[in-house]
Amino acid sequence: MAKEIPNLVAEARTGTGKGAARQARREGKVPGIVYGDHKDPIAIQFDFNKLLTTLRAGRFMSTLWNLQVPGQDDVRVICRGVQKDVVKDLPTHIDFMRLRRTTKVNLFIHVDFINAEDSPGLKRGGTLVTVRPEVELNVTAGDIPESITVDLTGRQIGDSIHIQDIKLPAGATPTTDRNFVIANIAAPSALVSADAGSTEEEAPEAETAEE
Repeated sequence: MAKEIPNLVAEARTGTGKGAARQARREGKVPGIVYGDHKDPIAIQFDFNKLLTTLRAGRFMSTLWNLQVPGQDDVRVICRGVQKDVVKDLPTHIDFMRLRRTTKVNLFIHVDFINAEDSPGLKRGGTLVTVRPEVELNVTAGDIPESITVDLTGRQIGDSIHIQDIKLPAGATPTTDRNFVIANIAAPSALVSADAGSTEEEAPEAETAEE
């Protein structure tokens, strides 16, 4: 199932240039521009507080957005730059690029784990340690997967799950060739303590043997 694309609401901005941008900021707005796809650029602006909240939520630059401007058709965009005040570190201008449905884009996709009840390691008290709750993939803008799935069936204590162990959605590829770890099955703390205790008990015997 394709991932639902989040909405980002903006307003049309009259006028371009530094003067119009300064006026927008005086009115509590953040000016921006939408360009690309062989179409004319569109001047837009955002409510400062709402945009700041969205920016601070994270992943803004790697999220595909459904940009909504009253009176215009919705358009899929990705942020290509956020200018900030050098002193206050607050947004002063934002750039977006239009994307076609066939455009390939790098996005972070959520990882789902299934069939935990069929993992011998977890049944023995092991713990699923998630190293990457999200994975950056190169996907098609018109067919973004909701998530990628990791099947825990048969996984034992000590097993590590790598990106190459997972069947990715059609058209999706990792953004790196490195076979990185997504999760592993760690031993329960009681078992780790028991192993440590056994090692300590064996030490004196070794010393006696040497004598």
